[in-house]
Formats: sequence, C-alpha cells, structure tokens
Amino acid sequence: MSKIEVKDLLDAGVHFGHLTRKWNPNMAPYIYMERNGIHIINLYKSVAKIEEANEALSKIAASGRKILFVATKKQAKDIVSEKVANVNMPYITERWPGGMLTNFVTIRKAVKKMAAIDKMKADGTFNTLSKKEKLQVDRLRAKLEKNLGSISDMTRLPGALFIVDIRREHIAVKEAQKLNIPIFAMVDTNADPRDVDYVIPANDDASKSIEKIMTLVTEAVAEGLKERQKDKADADAAATEGEVVAPTASAKAAKSTEADKPAEVTAEEVVEEAKVEEVAEEAASAEEDKPAKADKPAEAGKPTENADKPAKADKPAKKKKAAKKEAAPAKADKPAEKADKPAEVKEEK
Repeated sequence: MSKIEVKDLLDAGVHFGHLTRKWNPNMAPYIYMERNGIHIINLYKSVAKIEEANEALSKIAASGRKILFVATKKQAKDIVSEKVANVNMPYITERWPGGMLTNFVTIRKAVKKMAAIDKMKADGTFNTLSKKEKLQVDRLRAKLEKNLGSISDMTRLPGALFIVDIRREHIAVKEAQKLNIPIFAMVDTNADPRDVDYVIPANDDASKSIEKIMTLVTEAVAEGLKERQKDKADADAAATEGEVVAPTASAKAAKSTEADKPAEVTAEEVVEEAKVEEVAEEAASAEEDKPAKADKPAEAGKPTENADKPAKADKPAKKKKAAKKEAAPAKADKPAEKADKPAEVKEEK
C-alpha cells in the first residue's frame, strides 16, 4: 500500500470545503480554518482517516465480501466506474434503485432477467418471438443493463458501502444503517459525519479530489484481493499435500450462500415483463400529454369557472349599494313629517 502524502492531497484540491454558511457543525473537528468564506479541511486528519478506511477495506476484500461503490453525481460517475471496474467490485453510477439492500431478493430477480434474456439469445428461443416481442425484450435488456448491469456478479448483500457525497445518496445510507452494513464515505463540510462508520474528510465535488481518493481506496481493495488469492493458493497447496488446514475467513465467505436465493426466471416471464414495461411506459407518456389537451378550451376563449367567479361576486355588491341609496332618503323624510305635525296643530288653535 503506497504511502499517502499530504502534498498529493493538497495538489488534488481535497482540502477545499463548502461555504461557511453551508457547514455542518458536526464537521468542526475536521476543519482546519476558514479562508475567503470557505472552510479548509485539515488534510492531516484526512490522511489518518484514509489509512484507517483503507485497512478496513483491505480486510473486507480479503474475506471475500464485495464492496458496493455508490456515486450518482455527474463528476464522479466515470471516475468511479473506471477505478472500481479494475478491482472487479460492484458499483452504482445511475439512479439508486429503491430497496437495493432492504429488498435485495427482488433486485436479484431483476438481475437474473438479464441472464435469462442472454440465455434466450444463445439457445435460439429469442428467434421464435415476433418482431414486436423482440423489440420489447431488447428494450427491457437495455434498461436493466443501464441500472443494474454493474451489480450482476453480486449474489448476496455487500460487506460494505463506499459512498461519494452522503447527502445525495441519503437513501443508500439509510438502507445500509437498517441492515448494519458498514459505511465508508467521502464527507464534505456540509454533511453529517455521524451517519458514517469510516469518515474520509474530503472535497466530494471536484473531479480531481474524487479521483485521488478513489485511486487510494481501490489500491487498498486490490491489495486485499491479492492477499485473498495468496491464502487460497496456500490452502490449495496444503490440500494437495494431504494436510488438514483450518478454514480461513475467505474460505468461509466463499462457502456461505444467500439464504433467500431467488428462483430462476423463465423465458415466458421475461416476455411478459417486457410487455408490462412497454404498457407502463405508454401509460406514463399518455398522462404527460393530458394537461396539454385540457388547456385547449381556455386558449379558444371559452370562459372558465375561475373567470365566472368575479362576475357572480359583483352582483350582491351592486344590490347592496342600490338598497342603501333607496333607504337613505326614506329615513331622512320621516323626521321631516314629524316636524310638520306640530305646526299644523298651532294654526288650528
């Protein structure tokens, strides 16, 4: 594992945090100072945290468990997919599928649909479908590949999560917490580090910073995988010599299987699913078009209900004004009549 230098992190811009008004007070222990309205991250603490995280990640990789990397923000997608693919680990760079961890059996079934479609194409079943069904199945395959293609080899829950920007990936954080899966994350000054088990204080917005941290992390994972291969080779050599060797952590992990393993997906289910997906997409597009059609009568100049309301509201006001005008003179005449009566009585006397 290569030594981590503060100068390398400084050159990559790992030390730049967010504006001071956007900070999270829980990140105070990792902030060195404030300059020009921006918080500066303490890189010495970042180095210590990276070393701690790398050691834990190396052990998880050596045990045979998978580490799921999550980064859906634009500047991190390509970097994460490139670096993580080199160490053969699963990653999510598109939208986080809800229930990815808490409802893993259903997600696994969706992944198996891809394998079923590939099998259909290999054994010739795909050629027996109609032209429309072929198109529907191809669309379903492309959609599944985009969202779940990178986790096709993940047959059970991951041993850990590595997240870039925990504020953006808050759903993934909540699911991992619910299942007690350890969380490793790049945490900027605007996030809450209490949600993360292994905090790496770093700039999670700049591509150079993300690339530098991902390089260091994937190197640690690669070393853990090498150690696992070495343990496996030693176990195989001992087995050929007839020695009884206690099972290592990696051997135990290799033997363990998922309890809730989903059933195999048939070709009929795949075709039916593709039809349902197309119907759902057509219904969604039809709903989007409805508001445009509803606006046409208003454009043609027809009065709407809202337009009629002010006219109705004016009528009572006019009636009240007219009633006041008529009532005013009537009230004023009564005193005059009373005033005239005494005058008439005096003349008679």
